[in-house]
Amino acid sequence: MAFVKDMLRMWAHSWKRFISIAMITLLGVAVLTGIYAGCRDAFRSTDRFFDAQGLHDVQVLSTAGLSNGDIAALRKVNGVAKVQAERSQEVTFDLDGRKSATMQEIGTDGIDQPYLQEGRMPKKAGEIAVTRKFIRDSGKRIGSRLTVIPESASSDTSDTNDTNGADGTNETNGTDEAPSFPTKLTIVGVVLDPQNLSNPDGYSAMTSFRSTATTDYTFFAPSDGVTGTLYTSATLLVKGAAAESTFDESYENTVKQVTDRIDGTVKTDRQKARRQELLDAGNKKIADARAEADKKFADAQSQIDANRQQFNQQVDQIVSMQAGAAAAGAAANGANAGAAAAAGATTPQLDETTRETMRETIIAASPELTQAKQQLDQAQSQLNEQKASTEQTLKTKENELKTSIPQVRWYVQDRQSLGGFSALKSDLDSIQSLGNAFPIVFLLVAVMMSLTAMARMVEEDRSLIGTYVGLGYGRLAVASRYLLFALLACLIGGGLGLIAGFLGIPAFLLVVLQGMYVMPGLRLEYDWLYGSLGIALFVVGVLAATIYACVQEMRQTPASLLRPKAPRAGSRILLERIRPVWNRIGFLGKVTARNIFRFKSRLIMTVGGVAGCTALIVCGLAINDTVADLGIKQYRDIYQYDLMVVSDDSDASAMRTKVASDGRVTSSLDVRIESGDLTVAGSGDGDSGKAGSSGSESIQLVAVPKKHLSDLGEMVTLQPVSSGILGTSGVGKTGSLKLDDDGVIVAQSAASALGVKAGSKVRLTNGDGVQATAKVSAVNRNLIGSDVYVSETYYAKLFDSKDAKNTKNSKSSEDSEALTWNAMLAKLSGSDTSQTDYAESLEEDSSVMKAVSCAHMADSFKFDLMGAVVALIVALAGGLALVVLFTLANTNVSERVREMATLKVLGFFDREVHHYVNREMMILTVMGVILGLPLGRLVGGMLTMALNMPSLYFEVEVKPLSYVIAAVATMAFALLVQLFVNPVLDRIDPISSLKSVE
Repeated sequence: MAFVKDMLRMWAHSWKRFISIAMITLLGVAVLTGIYAGCRDAFRSTDRFFDAQGLHDVQVLSTAGLSNGDIAALRKVNGVAKVQAERSQEVTFDLDGRKSATMQEIGTDGIDQPYLQEGRMPKKAGEIAVTRKFIRDSGKRIGSRLTVIPESASSDTSDTNDTNGADGTNETNGTDEAPSFPTKLTIVGVVLDPQNLSNPDGYSAMTSFRSTATTDYTFFAPSDGVTGTLYTSATLLVKGAAAESTFDESYENTVKQVTDRIDGTVKTDRQKARRQELLDAGNKKIADARAEADKKFADAQSQIDANRQQFNQQVDQIVSMQAGAAAAGAAANGANAGAAAAAGATTPQLDETTRETMRETIIAASPELTQAKQQLDQAQSQLNEQKASTEQTLKTKENELKTSIPQVRWYVQDRQSLGGFSALKSDLDSIQSLGNAFPIVFLLVAVMMSLTAMARMVEEDRSLIGTYVGLGYGRLAVASRYLLFALLACLIGGGLGLIAGFLGIPAFLLVVLQGMYVMPGLRLEYDWLYGSLGIALFVVGVLAATIYACVQEMRQTPASLLRPKAPRAGSRILLERIRPVWNRIGFLGKVTARNIFRFKSRLIMTVGGVAGCTALIVCGLAINDTVADLGIKQYRDIYQYDLMVVSDDSDASAMRTKVASDGRVTSSLDVRIESGDLTVAGSGDGDSGKAGSSGSESIQLVAVPKKHLSDLGEMVTLQPVSSGILGTSGVGKTGSLKLDDDGVIVAQSAASALGVKAGSKVRLTNGDGVQATAKVSAVNRNLIGSDVYVSETYYAKLFDSKDAKNTKNSKSSEDSEALTWNAMLAKLSGSDTSQTDYAESLEEDSSVMKAVSCAHMADSFKFDLMGAVVALIVALAGGLALVVLFTLANTNVSERVREMATLKVLGFFDREVHHYVNREMMILTVMGVILGLPLGRLVGGMLTMALNMPSLYFEVEVKPLSYVIAAVATMAFALLVQLFVNPVLDRIDPISSLKSVE
């Protein structure tokens, strides 16, 4: 019992060490679990939401649309739980200019169901549900009415054998018809599209850019009122996929098995079958056209023959009359009247030659008959020409049918191809990578501080340990005094750390995340396994340090432990050998120098602890500086143009005329901008059509006219880059990169995320959904956005294939020879404010779809999520620095109580004692800061390299002010600790301290 009481008394006396170990453990466990828990809560809530709304696991698209046969074939694939055929149609409407939207049918099989946020779901024809983004932009509300125009209605219809793509804007065969939606619409609800969780009021909305190939909004309509049997796409749910987390590798493997089966069996067969359907439909149309033409020609021929017969009868009648009259006249000149009467009673018989001669004579003598004959001959000639021309046309179409209908291609995609899904996953993964890295530093510091504190604690009880061992107590029992002390401190600190880690930090992160994404049903959850392992990790580390400290003392005999520990032998330090310096140092300075370098363990612990804390602060500030400079570097350095203006294809000419007439442009470059995707090409067939299997990125495809390739360098800084170490990248000379016809130039932000470099093969998807494998000629320095630059010639080589004529919004064969330059990059005169105002005024023009001012983007760019994480890291690092310095300062004082008592006996005043002790701590702190500053740059570079976020590349930047802030903050913590240590020094009693050994 006395042993236990003494142990408790010892614990109470060492309350400062207890608090230090508990605080370090608290911070470490909080960092270890906090960021992880916040990301995990977001992952889980999003996964539950996706399962509840039936977000598709696989989506199948086709360049020729999908038929009922295609849907039936997909249902037979092993592993497919459910298949939903989807119909959609692109429409336009007027909303401060022409805007586009996708009319999406709400599926009846429970896949891709929109989440109702306000109002009710549409049920009747003409009712729609819209997204909150549309409500915000349009100012409309539930009950408002809207009239839309199908895009097919604003363009010319195609030939009878036209076979448009999956959008189905024209009839493809005799039975499959393109989807058609009502045009008079009423808003009855506001919904969240499960395929895009971006918050319309957050960071994504501010920096998003919509081009002509992407609709601005999505409207959800019920099946009632939707016509057409041709499907835009098919969405699939995979058996067993819902049981896996959509963000785990196990889910990807489950889905991949099904996509591989589709690629391996169904895809090839249905591509051939679908093309044969189109060929049969084309042949049937040609046969029907021939039959209809033959019928029309037969009817026309019958009409001409009837008219000609009537004409001949009229002429023959005149011929007969003239022949009879001639015969009567000849008889009148005869011998008697009887002969005349007999002659008059009988029509003379004329041979065919005479009769034909008389016909020609009669027709020639009569203008009316001549005109009638000419009309009949002309009608017959025209009919013959039409018959010949039609037959030739039909034969030509028969010959061209096989070449005009291209090979049908399927594109099998998983959730990675959804821009909203991949962005959320990448954001959370990147933040989680920070959460995996920082706890390592905290753990190392915790072990170092625990070793220092517990070693001193054991050394102080050296005589007591010898007494207990001499009295027969086991070494394990004696060591349990310190092991239980460290264990209790870890458990209490770890428990508080779990509260902060699973409640405080996640709540803070999720508030920021909800500003970027809409995540219904989000809740905080506790992970027993991870939380227990988090505490256990620090318990093991601290107990290991405690065991080491106990072993170092208890391996001695009780007699040795009862005797005072021999003072450390004096020795020369390196500075003493530098006589010019050493001789100029005062007595107290020499003592300070000897104390610093003689006690190497204290030197290593103090410098290492301070360096680690300083490095964490620098790392956080480095990330903050990097993010803060992204906008300025991108929009003022890389983008040399001041304005980007984008219009619809049909308004491109009017847009350029408008900008030119304003007189603000000093130089410009016409380009074509489309939204697309860049996918890392696999090792197999480059046209496999499977997107997202090796990583994909949403891109902005910029096509440059072949006559102005050299002008691109005047609008965009072209600098080749190569990956470096520590978050750096090798940047080539400005202007050394040129766009040519041999490949594309990929932005560094996309290349870094996907591991793309010069010479790589990638698959590009243009605005029409056509995919092609392209060569990367170079990687260009780019921090925000994922631009891919391609020459007009190379674009035509990649996309102006027969596939392009069979996809939505595709151009006719005549138009495909020349791209429509729907965008303009321009340099403007005037201040930044005037440029921003001009861009805003352009957006009000009906011919302009989007106008972006680089000056405005540079000033308004921000990244709230990373800023919040940085603030959290800096705060935790600062707290750790304060605890570390407090622990080291108290340990330093406890080790040197007799020395301080001696100084007081020698006549040192309290302030002089303060200065004597604190000067050593300040020097060690400065040494730790000097080591921690470059270490922080190193760690910051390594962490930013791991932050592969969509459309962002973190080019590490640490401003001099950040180094100053980190150094000043650490020194300020050291000064703050002195305020707690100085009273301890004042309470040292010289008499009792010097008698303590005895």
